[in-house]
Amino acid sequence: MKEACGVVGIVAPGRNVAHLCYDALFALQHRGQESAGMATYDNKQITVVKDNGLVSHVFSDTTLRALSGSLVIGHTRYSTSGSANWTAAQPVYRSAGASGFALGHNGNLTNTGELAEVAGIQVTTMLSDSDLVAELLSREIESGAAMQHALRSVLSRAQGAFSMVILESDTIYAVRDPHGFRPLCLGRLGTEDAPEGWIVASESPALDVIGAAFVREIKPGEMVTITEQGVSFVQLLEPAGEKEMLCIFEFVYFARPDTYLMGHQVHTARRRMGELLAKQSHVDADIVMGVPDSGIPAAEGFAKASGIPFGYGLVKNRYIGRTFISPDQNKREASVRRKLNPLRENIEGQRLVVIDDSIVRGTTTKALVAMLRDAGAKEVHLRISSPPFSWPCYYGIDTPTREDLLAANNTIEEMRDFIGCDSLEFISLENLRAAIQLDGECCDACLTGNYSAPTPVALGKGARW
Repeated sequence: MKEACGVVGIVAPGRNVAHLCYDALFALQHRGQESAGMATYDNKQITVVKDNGLVSHVFSDTTLRALSGSLVIGHTRYSTSGSANWTAAQPVYRSAGASGFALGHNGNLTNTGELAEVAGIQVTTMLSDSDLVAELLSREIESGAAMQHALRSVLSRAQGAFSMVILESDTIYAVRDPHGFRPLCLGRLGTEDAPEGWIVASESPALDVIGAAFVREIKPGEMVTITEQGVSFVQLLEPAGEKEMLCIFEFVYFARPDTYLMGHQVHTARRRMGELLAKQSHVDADIVMGVPDSGIPAAEGFAKASGIPFGYGLVKNRYIGRTFISPDQNKREASVRRKLNPLRENIEGQRLVVIDDSIVRGTTTKALVAMLRDAGAKEVHLRISSPPFSWPCYYGIDTPTREDLLAANNTIEEMRDFIGCDSLEFISLENLRAAIQLDGECCDACLTGNYSAPTPVALGKGARW
């Protein structure tokens, strides 16, 4: 299961924007580890550099020095549709218009087949939905449309999730889908009275790392236009509803703990998840431990509310990517022991409460429980800070089919038997929402099957909307 991408756009006259973008992308590395890329404009042309690998592998000091200009967009990628090879790395470039344009996309469109068919495009020739959007925009621009009108024309026909950044000569556009499935925020370099530049990014830590002040989140359907002269806003697309439908798993797992979403810091929400889970689920145990990293705050909250001491039982190898969103199932299973190693002296003979954020296929969780038992755990009680993951997501998370989701096809007891733990309990949806203290609704389709937007019949068999 893979979360789709992080995006950045920066305008900073007189600054080395490529180095700023590097730092911002580094802060968003958790959102995509397959490829990374940047596109800059130097008053003459757009230059795109992208490749497979981590941000630190794709860019060197030499590469960054060659990316001159005061405007840049950047992208870190996981593939949720299309190919995962080098040619599908982003930003995507098209030569349409005076300077051409580059595009980076976080999300997933659910009607790419329909969009391609109407345009007479063979969808098999498109590397991704982002590539398709770039092609459709290119056609609009070649027909004489300005970028804003091209974006409105193309994106008003698009279904699904998108937070996009687009670089066209001396302007960066950033737009969020009408539901607000994927996060996008705006920051300011310099002071309010004397701005020195602007940044849009998927998460607020990308602002922090370059010294930008958080301004606000981009609204569903809103587009922000950034030039060296400043920023402007327009409601490009009609919002899909009265409340934002940000993916609830941004709070559970995807976002960094220091990120602010919908006015709430993610770490605080995760601690509350653990507190409410402890009140919901009594267990006699000796130690509460979290599965690094997203399980740690919830474990702290569980320990506080239950009175069971918090402790560390697993050491994480920081040089291993997220097993939950590894590109390949075999790699995902093999990487569990590479990524996590038990602290035997903390575990041996102990009754453990193990807090994790989710169970998808169950294979990595099963391997984790076996590893803890091998380390001498007397009991393993598994507590999950999200409800059972029972439905595929089509809005930017590459989930397996419903047949491959453990919770979709098994009772809690059957899941417990498969995983091999002594007890298993999930936080209720009511408690999850209470922990987040939602100002909006949030999309919870992966937990309930209640999809906020239609999905293709071929994809969404059995879905409710």
